[in-house]
Amino acid sequence: MRPRPADVVRLTHIGGPTVLIEAAGWRLLTDPTFDPAGRSYAFGWGTSSRKLADPAVTVDALGPVDAVLLTHDHHGDNLDETGRRLLPSAGTVVTTASGAARIGGGAVGLAPWVTTTLEGDGRPSIEVTATPCRHGPPLSRPIVGDVVGFALRWPGQRHGALWISGDTVLYGGVQQVAGRVPVGLALVHLGGVRFPVTGPFRYTMTARDAVKLLGAVRPQTAVPVHYEGWKHFQQSRSVIEEEFAAAPPEVRDRIRWLPIGTPTELET
Repeated sequence: MRPRPADVVRLTHIGGPTVLIEAAGWRLLTDPTFDPAGRSYAFGWGTSSRKLADPAVTVDALGPVDAVLLTHDHHGDNLDETGRRLLPSAGTVVTTASGAARIGGGAVGLAPWVTTTLEGDGRPSIEVTATPCRHGPPLSRPIVGDVVGFALRWPGQRHGALWISGDTVLYGGVQQVAGRVPVGLALVHLGGVRFPVTGPFRYTMTARDAVKLLGAVRPQTAVPVHYEGWKHFQQSRSVIEEEFAAAPPEVRDRIRWLPIGTPTELET
């Protein structure tokens, strides 16, 4: 099989925030969630959710993973028990500084705008830069904990970095990406998460938020993730699609939905 060009990535959306990224000879995994459906998970401060869908790919069928890009380790919809057991077999785990201290095992912790480099024999190096996230309303960080996104750069990208937004609301920190990172391909965490116990407060972006952010970041392609498979998501795909359909063409025409569990090739 001929090697994939450096500006083409193969993405497999496994479910929720979990995506297998095959790029430049690397196999990278975001936010491993591989538990079966049916279990409820506590997120702290009276919040919880139930997993509604099985992963589209099992750990046994996943194959080797060179690195895990973990936006945060303390919520079960981003790292569950099966996903946690996977971490020691990954070549590298990159996450928040506080998460790396909890995980141990040589995990690399990054603060926003700090960069680490993935290096491997016979493959181009990948620069991984943490990007800002705020996983809730203003002043909520001491309660909800640290979260980061990731911008990935390697030689041969045509349009710009591959950016993973991470679980975040729309705020000034994440909007900095528009001025600091040329983005070719964006994986955007959506769902408009809310919990009854905290009323109207949101913990991830709505589709309307995403339209504003993508209008500023202007990726070549934007892929929605983290919008299905859990009870606490407040915006389904159909609701998100309606909002995107009404967006300006520079956003609307760049949205690409991935079929769950099916490898899809895209340019970056």
